[in-house]
This record gives sequence, C-alpha cells and structure tokens, in this order.
Amino acid sequence: MTTNDQNNKTTAKLLLHCPDRPGIVAEITDFITVNRGNIIYLDQHVDHIENIFFMRIEWELKRFIIPKEKIEDYFETLYAQKYDMSFRLYFSDVKPRMAIFVSKMSHCLYDMLARYTAGEWNVEIPLIISNHPDLQPIAERFDIPFHLFPITKENKLEQEQKEMELLAKYRVNFIVLARYMQVISENMIKAYPNRIINIHHSFLPAFVGAKPYHAAFERGVKIIGATSHYVTTELDAGPIIEQDVVRITHKDSIQELINKGKDLEKIVLSRAVQKHIERKVLAYKNKTVIFN
Repeated sequence: MTTNDQNNKTTAKLLLHCPDRPGIVAEITDFITVNRGNIIYLDQHVDHIENIFFMRIEWELKRFIIPKEKIEDYFETLYAQKYDMSFRLYFSDVKPRMAIFVSKMSHCLYDMLARYTAGEWNVEIPLIISNHPDLQPIAERFDIPFHLFPITKENKLEQEQKEMELLAKYRVNFIVLARYMQVISENMIKAYPNRIINIHHSFLPAFVGAKPYHAAFERGVKIIGATSHYVTTELDAGPIIEQDVVRITHKDSIQELINKGKDLEKIVLSRAVQKHIERKVLAYKNKTVIFN
C-alpha cells in the first residue's frame, strides 16, 4: 500500500465526555461535515444519574480541510472549553504500542501473540517483560524481545523503575498483564492511567487464595467466570472492560475447571485488549462505557 493510499484511508477517532446539555451532537457533527469530513461511526450515551454525555465519533480524513496536527487544537478551542469537555483524539494510521507482562502461565500470552501475528490487531508489540525466565522461549518463537526483571520485596521498586525506563524507551502506550503475578506499584499505575489491562478469574461466589479452582470444585459451583479490567491502586477493583462466564456441572473435574477457566481468561482478555486497541473504551470514574 502506498503512502497516498494510506492517507486516503486514514480516519480520526474522537472519544469524549462532558456534562450533558442540548446541542453537543449537532455542533460536533457540524464541525466535521463543514470541514468536509465523512462520518463513518457515531455512538453516544447519556448517564442520566450523573448527567454526563459520552460520545465516540470517527470520520475519514481524505478530504478533511483541517490538517491532522491541528485538529486537537481546533477542537479544544471551539468545543472542549465551551462544554467543559474531556476528550481523546486518535488516528487510525498510528498503531498503539503494547507491552505484555507475564510470569509463568502461558495461555493468555500464546492467544495474544497468535492474534497479533495473524494480523487481527492494529497494534505493535515491541517487548515482553517478565519476573521469571519460563516464557522466554515463547517470546523468541514469535521474535519479540524478552526482558527479565526478577522481583523480590527488597528490589521491587528498583526493578519497576528499570521497567518504566524500558517502557519509555520503547514508546509503549499501554500494558497488558497476561497473568502477571505481581502487584503493580502506584508509580506505574499513575504513569499509565486506564492503560494497564489485567485479567483474573471471577467466581460466583468468589474464591480467594492460591487454589481458587480447587475451592470452587469443593463448593460445587455451577458457573465460573473471568473479568478483564483497568488496573487501579485498589487491587482487582478497576473499571471493568469485559466479562464472561461458562457453565460448570458435577461431572467436571478440578483439571476441567482449570482448563475451562484458562480458556475463558484468554478470550475475555483478548476481547478487552481488542476494544482498547480499537479505541472503543471510555473510562469514567470507576466504570467504563464500551462503544460497539
């Protein structure tokens, strides 16, 4: 594909939220159409309890009059200040750069790398970071640099600082914790707000501890689940992006519970990552608006 072909297909994606009031949709769509942009996606939602308006709009830049590098300034001056609006602007020809953090479990890593190499995701994966060496052969198989940072209580802050320096060097936009068995520090969370995605099991009822599937088996659960969310300083309590469940019966062994759980975890995590890559997630307070 030539540069001109790429430019002709480039789109702008705008996600925003602000206090709800009449006229917002009309003004924003008018801004795009008057400047010869062709709108190809528009979705909106009003939270009537909070009185907050949410919107995602995407348009083609092929004939758009305003240069790409000036769109954000125009929008800030004309609309963001007027409506007390928070917004993010993205372009389809700029691939987000994703770092994957892993420990010893490989199921989520394999699933994401398979989707990545198959071209399903418009993303770059410049590196994989781990606190154990176990999954390095997988990174080498997919030809992705693997960086090992063994972590103890004594060196945790020092190692995380080195990780953050590496992430900055590789210009990473967001992080995926693919069953990374370490608690992320507050410093890293603040550096990547709503840009660290985690996956964990979620049972009904909940089971904590080192062997949740064993506990679920003993309790005779009928449903197991998985939850993917953004990481906050409150453990496993950040804005939820994606969830799903699978039925369990008395015929399922502990190993079958574990296998079903792993399968669900990788599916739910990949759905969450895809929504983030496609810029279809808008986090507000401790919830998300997911645009379809």
